Amino acid sequence: QVQLVESGGGLAQAGGSLTLSCAASGRTGSVGAMGWFRQAPGKDREFVAVITWRDGRTLYAYSLKGRFTISRDNAKNTADLRMNSMNPEDTAVYYCAARQIGSVGSYYTAETYNYWGQGTPVTVSS
Repeated sequence: QVQLVESGGGLAQAGGSLTLSCAASGRTGSVGAMGWFRQAPGKDREFVAVITWRDGRTLYAYSLKGRFTISRDNAKNTADLRMNSMNPEDTAVYYCAARQIGSVGSYYTAETYNYWGQGTPVTVSS
């Protein structure tokens, strides 16, 4: 099992920045990739970004590329999401997720992730 704990959520001003962090523990050697999803009130959970654990390849939701940056620290077993130029549409609960090595299916699909954090709320005020 892998446990994921998010931190760094809170209130941000429009145009401002926020960094979320996800700390993984447990069988971290089984993790192949870590990603972030978000769910706004009344909307479905949507893919934000993912980073592969071994070689650091990244994928982003097309609409967020350029504003959000995902990074990882293998030694600390953390994956961070830096969010810049935030706007009220970024308001959501942000979830960290991890996929096991050898998992198949699209990185963009939540169902392909094996482990989830509890989520951290982010509110962007205008």
